[in-house]
Parts: sequence; structure tokens; C-alpha cells
Amino acid sequence: MRRFLSQGERALEIGPGSGVYIPVLKDLCAQVCVSDCEHAYLEAIETLYCDDPAVRTVVDDITNSKLNDESFDLVLCTEVVEHIADSSAAMRNIARVMKPSGILVLSTPQRYSSLEVVARVALSRELLWLTRLFYREPVLELGHINLMTARELQVQMSAAGLRIVEQYKGGLYLPLVAELLGVTGQRIAAWLEQRIRGTPCDGILWTQYYVVRRTR
Repeated sequence: MRRFLSQGERALEIGPGSGVYIPVLKDLCAQVCVSDCEHAYLEAIETLYCDDPAVRTVVDDITNSKLNDESFDLVLCTEVVEHIADSSAAMRNIARVMKPSGILVLSTPQRYSSLEVVARVALSRELLWLTRLFYREPVLELGHINLMTARELQVQMSAAGLRIVEQYKGGLYLPLVAELLGVTGQRIAAWLEQRIRGTPCDGILWTQYYVVRRTR
């Protein structure tokens, strides 16, 4: 992110999860705002950073955001839009709160990645019992209600007034290879990923990543 951020005053992270990216954002920007639509998801971060004036939390729904226009030099939205039904509205609000020179770093799973396709089968009502028996532990649904192809996501970003500066796809899941072959399986997947990336088949890679700026 540092390559694209000449001077960072304020950063926004949407949907921070456990807050693993907050130290990185603090290193890049003087102030970090962390937002989520549910306060419960912010409580652990509030406890961890209660004595840090550089970090603040806010309950905010990015699809109907109340954050001020052109407020942030950097917006981070990673593994979030797949949980938002109206991602078009989210993109419009992200563009609105970014400063004209600001950047957005965004990632989300691909709709037809091998992992997502296998998960839909393995977590189906008919096969969930077998999946739990195989893993010998509780297996929960991923909660992905809005999986998009790269084309679908790029259309939404363009319509919101955002342009892609850099993009990347990565992560290859191979059923049973990942579960049974350990380090060898990881090496096989990494070798295949390198050969798939950039080809018409790269829609099976798990995650799409973007660095984005405003067009206006």
C-alpha cells in the first residue's frame, strides 16, 4: 500500500474482523477509523486500543454510510463485500468517502473459485453430515451471500467512479490434496497457481485483489 500512498493522514477499515490490519494502517496513516455495521464486532478492538488516540471505532453501514465525504486517504475493505447484499451501494459510498487522491485496497473471493464451488457442495444440506465426519470438527457455512466474478465486481467499481490501478488473483484450493498431502499438497497447489494466474482459467483461483483510485 505504501507504493500508492504518498502521504496518509486518515485510514478507514471497513469490517475489521479481529483487527489484524490495524497496526499496518497505523504505520501508514496518523489516524485510523474502524467501522462495522454491528457494534459487537468492534468491542474487542475498542478494548485493545482503548488507550490509543490514533484508533477510533464507529458503527456504520457502508451501504448507507454516514461518514463524511472525501475523508480518507486510504480505505481497506478485505473479505467484506461477499457478505453485503447491495455491494453496488457499498462501492458508491466507498468512492464518496475517499479523498480525490486516495486509494482503496479491496479483496473478495471469486464466485467460481474451486474452494467456493466445493464449499457449496460440501456444505449442502445433503452432504454437511459427511463433511463434518471427514473433518471431525464443527463445520460452519461461510456466510458468503454475494460472490462475484472479476467482471461483475469491476463493473460495479467502474459505475461507482473507481478505476483499477493494480489487480491480482491468488490462492488455489485442490480438494483432498489440501487436506491429505500437507506440505507436498501446498507445493503442488502453488506450482499450479503460478501457471493458472493470468490465463482464462484464473477464475478458479480463490481471491481477487485490487488497488483502486477515484476517477473523479
